[in-house]
Amino acid sequence: MPLNNLRLPVIQAPLFLLSGPEMVIASCRAGIVGSFPSPNARTPEILEDWLIEITRALESDAKAAPWAMNLVMHRSNPRRHADLALAVKYKAPVVITALGSPEEAVEAVHSYGGLVYADVNTVDFARRAAATGVDGLALICAGAGGHTGQISPFAFVDEVRSFFDGEIILSGAIGNGRAIHASRVLGADYVYMGTRFISSHECLAAEDYKQMVIDAKGRDIVTSDSVTGVKANWLKDSLLRAGYDTANMPPAGDINFLEAAGDVKRWRDIWAAGQAVATVTERQSIAQIIEQLEHEYGIARAANIAENATATATATQNENETRAEIKIEVTKRGDQ
Repeated sequence: MPLNNLRLPVIQAPLFLLSGPEMVIASCRAGIVGSFPSPNARTPEILEDWLIEITRALESDAKAAPWAMNLVMHRSNPRRHADLALAVKYKAPVVITALGSPEEAVEAVHSYGGLVYADVNTVDFARRAAATGVDGLALICAGAGGHTGQISPFAFVDEVRSFFDGEIILSGAIGNGRAIHASRVLGADYVYMGTRFISSHECLAAEDYKQMVIDAKGRDIVTSDSVTGVKANWLKDSLLRAGYDTANMPPAGDINFLEAAGDVKRWRDIWAAGQAVATVTERQSIAQIIEQLEHEYGIARAANIAENATATATATQNENETRAEIKIEVTKRGDQ
C-alpha cells in the first residue's frame, strides 16, 4: 500500500533523542513522512502528549504526509507494549519496529489499517521480519548514521527482492536528491534520511551538535559497538570529547536501550551521524531542505530520462542499420 501525499519518496528517519513533534509535523507538512522513536518521549505520559500534539496538528491538513512512530522491540525495553498500545490508540499511520521482532506489532497495527515497517540490517533478519507479515522492510545498509549495517545496498536490495515483494526503504549515506533517485533506480520504494535533518531548525539536537555535523566530512565518522552494544556510526570529535580513544575503542557492552535512553549526559556528549554527513553544509528549516532535495531529485531524474531516451534511440538506430545490412547481404546472395 503506497504512502499518500508524498512530495518525495522520503521518510525522515527516527532519530534517537533528536526527533520530536516539531520535526514530525514540519516533515509531514513539507511532504515527507515524519517519524520519531517512542523512547524520545521520556515517559508514557509525555508520549501520549506528543501523539495528541501530532494528530491534532495534522488531522486538519489534507495535504500532510503520513507520520510514523518507531518502536524499540528489544526485550530490554519494558515500555514496548505500552508504547505499542498508544500507537494503536492514536492510529499511527506507520509503525516502524527496530532492534527486535515486529511480530507483536503486526496484528495490532493492521487492526486499524496501519502499516508496519521493520528495520533490518542483515538478510537473515529481513527474512524473519518478512515472515511476520510486515508491509515493508527498511534495509539499514553500510554508512547509515546511528545503529548501522554492514551490507552494500546493491547486494542487500537485490537479495531481499528475491523473497519479499513488499515495500523497501533504503537507508545508508543518502544525503541528497541524486542519492534518492539512485535508490529508486536500485529498486527501493522509499529512503530513510536522518543525518541530513540533524542541522534543521526543528531538530532537538544541541547547537554544538548541529555545528559539528555541518563541519564534518566522511572521514570524521567512526563505527563502533562500544557505546550501545550495537554497531553504530558516531562523530569522531564527540567520542574524543567524551574521553574515548577512537583508535582503541573498548569492547561492546550489554545491549540496554532503557539505560541508554535514560543516560541524558551520555547522549549529550556522544553524537551519531552517517557517512553522507558532508552533504550537510548549513542550518535550514525542514521545508528548505525538502525544496533543495526536490530540486536535486528533479535534475537527477531528468538526466536519467534523457539518458534512457538517447540509449533507446541509439539502440533503435543500430537495430535498423543491422536489419538493413542483413537485407543487403541477403539480396547479394540472391543475385549470386
